[in-house]
Amino acid sequence: MEIILKEDIIGLGFKNDIVNVKSGYGRNYLIPQGKGVIASPSAKKVLAENLRQQAHKLAAQKAAAEELAAKLEGVALTIPAKVSITGQLYGSVNTGTVAEELKKLGHDIDRKIITMRDIKTVGSFVALVHYHKEVTAEIPVTVVAENAPVEETVQAEAPAAEDQAETPAAEVEAPAATEAQEEAPAAE
Repeated sequence: MEIILKEDIIGLGFKNDIVNVKSGYGRNYLIPQGKGVIASPSAKKVLAENLRQQAHKLAAQKAAAEELAAKLEGVALTIPAKVSITGQLYGSVNTGTVAEELKKLGHDIDRKIITMRDIKTVGSFVALVHYHKEVTAEIPVTVVAENAPVEETVQAEAPAAEDQAETPAAEVEAPAATEAQEEAPAAE
């Protein structure tokens, strides 16, 4: 079934695109929600005429999108997250997290135009910001461990604990040795 989209739908298409979808998805979701109309021959003619008349508006929208994408050039995010011993995140880093971090840097971007897989491990990833159907900005996202892994903490504390354990034992042995030396002359 061919549908003319009335708005951008990430993963399907952009406004005024003609897309093929399954008939159930088109009739039960897209058309009742007002997100699309059936692409009949008359609707296609109307769409072509509207696109011809709006060509200058579309060019201006594309130019504005390119300016916004240029502002994001060179922006890289480092997101601290709590990590388990195995390197897995407690939870995940998703588009909402990336949008919050960008907002902290002064870039107010809707999370709905950001696409990426949910990040569940420490490492480097890429988030895509779709400003326009022809303009996309890439943002490198690095996820780092907020807390030191437990193994390193345990290993760092272990030598200190061994030193403390040895010190009292040495102090206990030293008085016992001096008592033995004192008893030896007394026995003579």
